[in-house]
Amino acid sequence: MENIIAFKGNVKYKITLDPGVWIFDDRRVDLTTYFIQENLRKNELEEYTKAVSKHWDREIMEGAVFPPTLKTEKKYEKEKVLTGTFGIPFKPFLMNAEPEEKAEFVVIESEYGETRLSLSEAEELILGFSKDGKPLKEDGPVHAYFGDGSNQNSPIKRVKGFRVE
Repeated sequence: MENIIAFKGNVKYKITLDPGVWIFDDRRVDLTTYFIQENLRKNELEEYTKAVSKHWDREIMEGAVFPPTLKTEKKYEKEKVLTGTFGIPFKPFLMNAEPEEKAEFVVIESEYGETRLSLSEAEELILGFSKDGKPLKEDGPVHAYFGDGSNQNSPIKRVKGFRVE
């Protein structure tokens, strides 16, 4: 239970977060490249349209069977998951908790103290949950990275909870 993170405060729904299952989440991001790339905010509908178009084009060109390239892509993805360093955007969790109208801040509670961010700053957070394919057991369960990457080399470690004020 030490890996479960409480999400509480001025929210409609008090939720808990389990970083152990995020490795299977499609929203995960590769932290080795996330802050290096130009972090373009993509429209979700546009992403979906592109993915469907790519799939449709592949079926037209190669047929509806699974060509060998798909098998190697799956193998590559599996290896990437087993050796990668990943994080997940914080915004969907914040939106699911539904902050109250009067809420203005998110406080990151860690063993080292508290960090207070505005709601808009908190929406940009990335929660790191694995390094080199392993969960963050020694200084985890998660690390909090600011959306602009300004604390990329010294993230907030030993995060125990989030409180909305």
